[in-house]
Amino acid sequence: MSGGLGAMSHTAGTMQKPFVLGGNPVPTVRPCRRQRSRRTPITQAVSASPIDQQTEDIRATASRLAHWKGDEAFSSRYVPFSDVKSQKRTGETYSLDEVRYLANDGGLLDVEHDMEALAKYSPDHWKQLFDSRVGKTHWPYGSGVWSKKEWVLPDLSSDDVVSMFEGNSNLFWAERFGKESLGMSRLWVKQCGWSPTGSFKDLGMTVLVSQVNRLRKLNPNAVQAVGCASTGDTSAALAAYCAAAGIPSIVFLPADKISLAQLVQPIANGSLVLSIDTDFDGCMRLIRDVTAEQPIYLANSMNSLRLEGQKTAAIEICQQFDWQVPDWVIIPGGNLGNIYAFYKGFKMCKDLGLIDKLPRLVCAQAHNANPLYQAYKKGWEHFEPMTARTTFASAIQIGDPVSIDRAILALEATDGIVEEATEEELMDAAARADLTGMFNCPHTGVALAALIKLRERNVISKDDLAVVVSTAHGLKFTQSKVAYHSGDIPGIDGNFSNPPVKVKENLGSVMDAISNRFHLQPKH
Repeated sequence: MSGGLGAMSHTAGTMQKPFVLGGNPVPTVRPCRRQRSRRTPITQAVSASPIDQQTEDIRATASRLAHWKGDEAFSSRYVPFSDVKSQKRTGETYSLDEVRYLANDGGLLDVEHDMEALAKYSPDHWKQLFDSRVGKTHWPYGSGVWSKKEWVLPDLSSDDVVSMFEGNSNLFWAERFGKESLGMSRLWVKQCGWSPTGSFKDLGMTVLVSQVNRLRKLNPNAVQAVGCASTGDTSAALAAYCAAAGIPSIVFLPADKISLAQLVQPIANGSLVLSIDTDFDGCMRLIRDVTAEQPIYLANSMNSLRLEGQKTAAIEICQQFDWQVPDWVIIPGGNLGNIYAFYKGFKMCKDLGLIDKLPRLVCAQAHNANPLYQAYKKGWEHFEPMTARTTFASAIQIGDPVSIDRAILALEATDGIVEEATEEELMDAAARADLTGMFNCPHTGVALAALIKLRERNVISKDDLAVVVSTAHGLKFTQSKVAYHSGDIPGIDGNFSNPPVKVKENLGSVMDAISNRFHLQPKH
């Protein structure tokens, strides 16, 4: 079954009770065809099958139930991004089963959904359906991505899904940091790095590798491996998901420009790791040449499939706020696909009536890799690629972003802002927030630094509901944190550093160190 929306079945002229297929309630009332009078389908949870589900694994259950069809055939396809941008249709479309990355005009593609079919179900239906899947083990709907399967890849069989139940990440109330540092009581951090490989890239990679899994079943010779250029996190996600599916993977990494934790992940998962003496943009040029010549599937964000998974983080934020919309969402930006993915997720919710407005988006860039910021300051009149300089926010050290046009569309549509952060600003911001219980990666530091600047200028007010998107786990970047707290970074004072205090092995030295730090009063 594709999507968990099914039809009532009839046997010998009698209506059978509705089934629950793979944890997805089947509506017993056909949705009204008129959008103005949409009704929420009534659902009833009963046994999915007389088969004892304890005797089979969850994938086998999904496969066994895959023959059930829904009332509505949800579908998706590739269209030129230029069509989306111009809001005019040229008629150029492609099946997702085609290995294709660019439109005829050389521009990017976008995944388009049959919104008319999706709109035949009410907003309340989608809310209830998505909420009913959270935290469950029904395959594949326990995943935060695949719990929105009808909005992601509705045509894909659940048996083809490659998932580690990614998503469903914590939306953390940054109470102390917000109140003490910014005077805000409604600051939240979406912890997308709390995921199988430690970054938000898992959200997109589960979708891409699942579609590759399908393609290999359709034609094993068409895709014999999957490859990507990476600044670290993409390669980790690709390697893990390909390993889970038994698909060969190849990663192109810029030599000496990623953390050891990022480097060891694809190595551990069995990828062919090529460490190349260039930057990310050079790796990207090489992987495009290789995939043009060999049956190797390109997994970089110029492939629009990944954005379908990444957009679910935006839907999830709305869901976690009980379908209320933040005033601001601040997102670190490098190759710029994620800012567009969040826009797609929020826009889909609005177009289908689940929310009533879009949040304002902020793209936060490192000063050493800030081509979008430079274009924004010029009023979008001219975009110039740059040679990105070294930044601790290595995953966004990109000077010629693939998704530049996507990002500009998203920012213009949401009255968005682009802000930047220097190396000292991003490291200080991350450390300052760490002192309130977080453990931030440098990229989250970029977003936090942007937020601090916008609060200081009162662009973001103290009463606004704001969400900072944390894109990776701080444990992947311990080298930079150690250097910061050790005072080993030239040109950075480390205003919030907390180095260990060396003391002699005697009670007096220990007590002096404690008293100097905490000014404790003696016991009476």
